[in-house]
Amino acid sequence: MSAIGTDLLAILATVDRPGDFCVGGVKPAFLPTITVAGIGPIAFPILPAQAQQLIAAAETAPYGRGTETLIDRDVRRTWQIGPDHVEIGGRHWRSTLDALAAEAAAGLGVTGPVAADFYKLLVYDPGSFFVDHRDTEKAPGMFATLVIVLPSPHEGGALVVRHLGREVVLDAQPEESSEIGWGAFYADCIHEIRPILTGHRVTLIYNLRFQDGRTAPAAPDHRTERAQISALLRRWPDEIPDFAVIGDDADLDEDGDLDEDGREIEDFGPPDRLILPLDHAYTQAELSFDALKGRDAAIASVLVEAAADGECDIHLALVSIEESGSAEYDGYGGRWNDDDLTAGEVDDRIMTLSDWRGLDGDAGFGTVGFSEDELCPSDAFEDLTPDEEHFQEATGNGGATFERTYRRAGLILWPRAHRFTIVTRAGRETSLPYLESLASAWEAGGDPAMLTDAAALADLMMQSWPRSPGWPRDEVSNGRMLDLLVRCDHDVGIDRFLDEISAGGNYDKADNGAILRAAARLGRPRATALLIRIVAHNLPGHVGGCTDLVRRCATADVVDDLPLLAATLVNGLPGDPAKRPQRDSWNPVEPVTPDVAVDLLAGLRAIDPMFGQLAVDHMLAWPKVWQPDAILVPAALKLADHGVDSAAIERLGDVCRDHLRKRIALPLAPPPTWQRANPVTCKCDDCRALGAFLVDPATRQWRLKAIQHRRTHVEQEIGRHPCDVDLATERRGSPHCLVVTKNQASYERRVVQREQDLRHQAALGG
Repeated sequence: MSAIGTDLLAILATVDRPGDFCVGGVKPAFLPTITVAGIGPIAFPILPAQAQQLIAAAETAPYGRGTETLIDRDVRRTWQIGPDHVEIGGRHWRSTLDALAAEAAAGLGVTGPVAADFYKLLVYDPGSFFVDHRDTEKAPGMFATLVIVLPSPHEGGALVVRHLGREVVLDAQPEESSEIGWGAFYADCIHEIRPILTGHRVTLIYNLRFQDGRTAPAAPDHRTERAQISALLRRWPDEIPDFAVIGDDADLDEDGDLDEDGREIEDFGPPDRLILPLDHAYTQAELSFDALKGRDAAIASVLVEAAADGECDIHLALVSIEESGSAEYDGYGGRWNDDDLTAGEVDDRIMTLSDWRGLDGDAGFGTVGFSEDELCPSDAFEDLTPDEEHFQEATGNGGATFERTYRRAGLILWPRAHRFTIVTRAGRETSLPYLESLASAWEAGGDPAMLTDAAALADLMMQSWPRSPGWPRDEVSNGRMLDLLVRCDHDVGIDRFLDEISAGGNYDKADNGAILRAAARLGRPRATALLIRIVAHNLPGHVGGCTDLVRRCATADVVDDLPLLAATLVNGLPGDPAKRPQRDSWNPVEPVTPDVAVDLLAGLRAIDPMFGQLAVDHMLAWPKVWQPDAILVPAALKLADHGVDSAAIERLGDVCRDHLRKRIALPLAPPPTWQRANPVTCKCDDCRALGAFLVDPATRQWRLKAIQHRRTHVEQEIGRHPCDVDLATERRGSPHCLVVTKNQASYERRVVQREQDLRHQAALGG
């Protein structure tokens, strides 16, 4: 564990009182039965008419100043009904109240038996309030006040509690008639009730006291610890080593070298992020700063304040470690079960942070990895019982295996100066939305410093942005990033992205719109140079994207040398199949399609007709790539349908019409005999017999009664060399019999082709 982690844990160990100075919330509860003298039972929710009855039966609430009890409507405007006039009961109310008092005491960091004594019922009508004040001790052992907000429609009236420079606002308004709002705070804390805006706020006030006569404690005071931690956190950024961001395309070798740049990552300083696992178990639904319990709440309250003073960010997240490996068998025979296996050596470990929560709710981060040196303490998970553990019995040649998962909530800290490094390391699913939030805030009239922040984040993101075309690619990230760079006025970043990433090989047709929007900001000379580089570098693998980009450039006011761009495109068109690049399934070579030919000729028509003629020359020179039936005819049909015309397009139409005319002129008649072509090249005895059968004009059917591997071989040869035959297997007797029957498939295909050729010829004006 790093020195800063050790020092931080040492300071937190002196936080000897769990809990905070106030707690509260809204929760479902069994409501009490309340009877008020002169009014009778109170119904829930409390409606305005009954609230007015309560006010009529109440008196103006006083306040205390030293030993005096005063009434001043400028200090406190509230109505009260004393305990002598209020009867509270209900079958479940006592257990509900005791549980609430225990929860409040735990939240305040108090242990031992606690009692809740009813003090008074308060009614706040519109305009009611109570300015800053402290509660006086009303009974021996009283340490806190418990406020229960009954269901009654109202707005305003939030309880604000302050202590040692901190302020907590508890606006605990029940929304259902089966809920109560509640808040508890130490008696020595300053608090106020903000004005009621509409409706009526009706509360029950209880004094919380120790039942064993202990002296009431003051609210926790962790100012010393906060100051020490703040000073520690302020020193943190200066101790973090300055190394490159490891991103999507930076692979580390076994020695820790960055393969691409040759820089070595050494662990010689503290990490730029610390993870402090919490004591209690929290579900995803419970994970929030407001829901922390006991010592977790105390530690969090100290760290939240210290992080703000120490210029650090703090979040909550679920910390997960998934391990797998070989299992060892402990049984002595009999039926196998999980109890007979124990986990052996760990072969694989995945450590992630997920379900992030900020101080205001969802932090917007996805699932990100972490390293062991970030854990504080580093052995936090060593002796824990797994949350899940599963064993797999040995199968085949593989031995028994296990999988197990540990999960704990944790507080995540990092220096604010390294925020963008952390965000970038979390991946594009986190960094892109974060950059978008900065852009949106700037566009909404934010501080110009947001542009500086956006540029800093974008520059870090581009350090780790994939350059290699061999990576799995998110087709929207490049365009989204370029549009964000435009929105953030980051022209230097735009230039860098287009030059290093788009022109470097991380490119797709889907990027073209964003590329042109971004390039338009750089001025025509620079935009022209970058667009030519993008086309020249990416054309071998992305012919469709590059032809689409040039077509767009032909009508956009971005490029000042369109002929040079057109020449770059034509000179790089795919031709010799042997010279086309070979890629893997992650980054396949984009095939030539009819749309490629359409974009090519339509774009070149708008630039210079000469380039269209050169493109047609190229297509006709390489018919294996620019196939007449698969590419040229469909492209000519689309161009004719769209009414696009030029000398090159007319020439393409002539070539296609001539191709169709020659094929239409060929004789078309069903075969006069059963003689069929023999494309099978295998010379085994069975295939020789098959060949003889195919060329025999008098025989329609051939039967091969043979064991399965011989029949399968013949079927495979027919599949590799399509023949005009149907296959069936007779499963009578042994061995079975393969039945091969001749058909007229070639003739039928030519009939369909003739009908299609006639339609296409008519569409092309032939």
